Amino acid sequence: MLLPRLVLACVLAAGLLTGGCGSGKSNKQTVTSAPNPAPAPTSTDSRNAAPSRRGVRLVRVGNFDQPVYVTSPPGDTSRLFVVEQAGRIRVVRNGRKLSQPFLDIRSQVDCCGERGLLSMAFPLNYATSKLFYVYFTDKAGDIRVVQFRASSSDRADAVSARQILFQEHSEFANHNGGQLQFGPDGDLYLGLGDGGSEGDPNNHAQDLGSQLGKLLRVRPRTSGGHTVPRDNPFVGRAGAAPEVYAYGLRNPWRFSFDRRTGDLVIGDVGQSEIEEIDFARRGRAKGMNYGWSRFEGTRRNSDRTAPGARRPVLQHSHAQGFCSIIGGYVVRDRSLSLYGRYVYGDLCDPDIWSVKLISSVRASADRRTGLRVPNLSSFGEDAHGHVYLASLAGPVYRLASR
Repeated sequence: MLLPRLVLACVLAAGLLTGGCGSGKSNKQTVTSAPNPAPAPTSTDSRNAAPSRRGVRLVRVGNFDQPVYVTSPPGDTSRLFVVEQAGRIRVVRNGRKLSQPFLDIRSQVDCCGERGLLSMAFPLNYATSKLFYVYFTDKAGDIRVVQFRASSSDRADAVSARQILFQEHSEFANHNGGQLQFGPDGDLYLGLGDGGSEGDPNNHAQDLGSQLGKLLRVRPRTSGGHTVPRDNPFVGRAGAAPEVYAYGLRNPWRFSFDRRTGDLVIGDVGQSEIEEIDFARRGRAKGMNYGWSRFEGTRRNSDRTAPGARRPVLQHSHAQGFCSIIGGYVVRDRSLSLYGRYVYGDLCDPDIWSVKLISSVRASADRRTGLRVPNLSSFGEDAHGHVYLASLAGPVYRLASR
């Protein structure tokens, strides 16, 4: 698997390849949840929550080969793009999965374990530019962010590739990060892991001179490469990588921006005890230190320094059954009773959770939704604001009202 617990991931992946980890559940599941306030960061257990008045269910969109991300271009309400870890992007148009892949770069991608084709992103002007971006690990294990151009509505031009960013990552196979998102400012944000192994042996996450263990912010150039926004927090600081937007992250596998407010939420995968969610109001994450590797959640992990470290808004322990947090989205689909709540999950715990994010250090009513997706790999969001859930076992689901 692509997520940060390599030994566990390999065991799960072996089952997935034979279809042995499928859920065996119905496509439609009903939420049973009610408010259960808790201080933040919190590690709540709400097994006995009362049913909500209105339910939410999972509607199966289709089956795919190890899907790891779901998205659609801005304003495109007819198509959904599903990223498959081995190196293909599939299109679902008006509910029908097309037989021809949108993009196939399997020959360039090192898969699997925690590596592979890990996400994609469309800029706001995709309708006119036809440019889009993918994040993958190459055959050497290094991270590449590459720009492609669509040659038609359902096909990309594979020879149009232009490299936007490169990060050496061959020493260790884990903690590759993997998320691309265009922010509300129109810039491209990238989540990179700390470089791998355990405990961040090279202290990359706290080293501002390294791009590893960071959230980066860049402006892609159509001819390849990128420029750096002049208001990035460490521009001009001696020894600092100007692309760095926030730091002190272990493996920010999935992060997202609230489509209504622009707020940022990061799911940062923990090591041996704690999984965490970090939250910042729009623009407030700039220059933020999220504490790894001195802290794993709020637990002191090492004697290293982490100046001004920000505590997570929410955390769960491995003792609860969590192992690799899967960050999600603040729901902005008004047809759902979860509207305004952040949904998230975990690779090992099939329960889907939701929580109300109040401030960067406070959350409330963290609870199970009653939905379950085994082998959860990612959440996604389309142009409508519908929220999707992908399982490495193959299914992709959409959240729908009951």
